[in-house]
Amino acid sequence: MKKSIVDFLSELPDERRKAGQRHDQTFIILLVLMSTMCNYHGYRAIGDFINRNEKDLLHCFKPVKNRLPSFDTVRRVLQRLDFGSLSQCFYKWASQHLDFTEQEWVQVDGKAIKGIIADYNTDKQRFINLVSIYSNRTGLVFGNALVDNSKESEIPVVQQLISTLGIKGVTFSLDALHCQKKRQQSLLEATMITS
Repeated sequence: MKKSIVDFLSELPDERRKAGQRHDQTFIILLVLMSTMCNYHGYRAIGDFINRNEKDLLHCFKPVKNRLPSFDTVRRVLQRLDFGSLSQCFYKWASQHLDFTEQEWVQVDGKAIKGIIADYNTDKQRFINLVSIYSNRTGLVFGNALVDNSKESEIPVVQQLISTLGIKGVTFSLDALHCQKKRQQSLLEATMITS
């Protein structure tokens, strides 16, 4: 039987102090997911989503003391979340819905996250890059990882992500950045595809 996203999110450790907690972390993350799916991005926008849908959210979820979290509470929870653990929960949930066909094409691409570039006017630009693995046939992202360009390259992060996900028998579509002789063998080994 397939588990819901809530089941996986509830496995995330809550780093907040127990004293003074009014809202369950899983509920807060679920509100963030819902608001993002409704095109509300950013802490204040998530707060707007919660306020605009307060009546329905209270009716559907029946939170403790019939109260919803403020955008400040949402911000504090998100700032303490470990991205790797959250990504792992997402992958476990998404993998239940994946059914790859033989030689299916899977895209791997990295995009800089908007608004986080530092030192934009120098050669040492610093930004966070989100690398995603995407199935065009299903329209699902089923794996992602963060790359801090000041500390690492996208190349080993992609190799590690492919290896961790354990996807076999598919054809990966990658940027030219990954077409290096030294890297091809490790990618082939990660996916167990032989030429």
